[in-house]
Amino acid sequence: MSLLTIIILLTVALSIGLFFAGRELFQRSVRMRNRLQMNAIYTNITHELLTPLTVISASVERLRSKEPAHQQDYDLMQLNIDRMVRLLQQILETNKSQSGELKLLVAYGDIMQYIQQTALCIEPLMVQKGVKFTIQCLPESMMGWIDTDKLDKIIYNLLSNAAKYSLSEHGKVLLQVKTNKKYDHIIIKVSDNGIGIPQEKIKKLFRRFYDGAYRQQNTIGHGLGLALTRELVFLHGGTIDCESEEGKGTVFTVTIPIKKEAFSPSQIDESHQISISTARNAILDIAKRMHEQETTEEPVPVTVNEDAYKLLIVEDNIELLMLLNQLLSSKYIVKTASNGKEAMKIIRKEELDIIISDVMMPVMDGIELTRKIKSDANFKHLPIILLTAKTQEEDRNNALEVGADSYVTKPFKLSDLELRINNIIENRKRIQEEFISQHGDIVSIPPDTEPTADELFLKRTYECLHAHLSDSDYDRESLAADMGASASTLYNKLRALTGMSVSNFIRDQRLKEAMRMIQRTPNIRINELAYKVGFKDPKYFSTCFKKEFGVQPSEYAENLAKDL
Repeated sequence: MSLLTIIILLTVALSIGLFFAGRELFQRSVRMRNRLQMNAIYTNITHELLTPLTVISASVERLRSKEPAHQQDYDLMQLNIDRMVRLLQQILETNKSQSGELKLLVAYGDIMQYIQQTALCIEPLMVQKGVKFTIQCLPESMMGWIDTDKLDKIIYNLLSNAAKYSLSEHGKVLLQVKTNKKYDHIIIKVSDNGIGIPQEKIKKLFRRFYDGAYRQQNTIGHGLGLALTRELVFLHGGTIDCESEEGKGTVFTVTIPIKKEAFSPSQIDESHQISISTARNAILDIAKRMHEQETTEEPVPVTVNEDAYKLLIVEDNIELLMLLNQLLSSKYIVKTASNGKEAMKIIRKEELDIIISDVMMPVMDGIELTRKIKSDANFKHLPIILLTAKTQEEDRNNALEVGADSYVTKPFKLSDLELRINNIIENRKRIQEEFISQHGDIVSIPPDTEPTADELFLKRTYECLHAHLSDSDYDRESLAADMGASASTLYNKLRALTGMSVSNFIRDQRLKEAMRMIQRTPNIRINELAYKVGFKDPKYFSTCFKKEFGVQPSEYAENLAKDL
């Protein structure tokens, strides 16, 4: 091969190499430019969102001063404003970290007291999750240099993460803070007794946007918390480690320096000291304040019809749960649960008409709850409304496929939810009216006709009740026992078929049998009639009869006698 040929080949190879290298550099610069543009967009949007939140917060405070009677509503508003501000600030911190603009500014003060106060502010979150929370600071007081803003985010992210993934029952979270032997570092340990993390997944924990699917707890997250926590720890010149054992729990250990010498002059704020009181304002203790309000204010009686529809609200966000309970209790009898497992316990023992459930919940989510209810013959007739922040058509179809009767996306207006509730109630009423119009007061099944399960159930109910009609002590528990069902199951089925509770159904049948007895024997004594249909008090019997038929039983009997 000639020298010229070799030179040409080398030139071509070099040109090709330069071409691909140049293209790679160009693509990298494009990706970097796009990333910077997206960071700028996220930062601008976050700043824009913080402005209206500030206006809303100021408006809430103005309303609080003008109309102080609604403190509970203001607390709920402010709590969620603070939560949104914290999330937006976390986005800003992440963008600053990516662009290298995240700066440290340490101040001098009592580190242990600050950490303890910050952790106590997060205690309501632990209460909400049903987790036992313990704080141990050794020593209880120690002076040093820290960036309180950054340390607050580190502690909040680690503790909220531990609470989120702790066991649903007997959950425990422990915060331990101590110093090293030289007293120039603090060691922060956050441990939980959750299901743990597989070893092969631990390396991915601190990646940005890692969704934490390793825990399989049906929780919502965006993978920013732990990634930001690590960057804030590194900013302090510290370290963060994770140890976990599946089935036993997880421990995060953070070590950061606290001596002045560990920081550069530009990172030290000599003009301010650490303020312990600021940590107290980080999170509103809404549960405590509501309890104080309940004990100091006169309770406002809410009158609800004893035959009102009974709702079960299942929601793991305690503020939304309390708000829905408060708003719907004026029209309905409301029960509450914080996850699907708790809901199933209530469904098995309580009388219910409609279930309203969030989709994304720990322990048992709304989809699994719906699947369990609809696959159980005792409860499958219970209508279910699912609430979710998911807006994809696939999510909606998934909810409807497992048997949900309606689907409401967050955020929603209360009027929209009430419209769904009312539509379900009206549909059930139409079904009940059609069933009663076909079968009358007592179900009679024509010969040579295959009865439905509902017809057989209702016929047996009538037979059990009429066999004990004169027994005034024969109540819903007695009827349920004869039917071989729980009181809640009997209620659920009767309510679905007749629109009446068990007690009202028994009273209704007693009164209708009384009318039939008067029709057969108009001269019957009213006292005797009352006892025959199971009423202990003839006066109460007459009151119920008039309420049901618009006339006193004695008048009804007299009118019949005149016509004979």
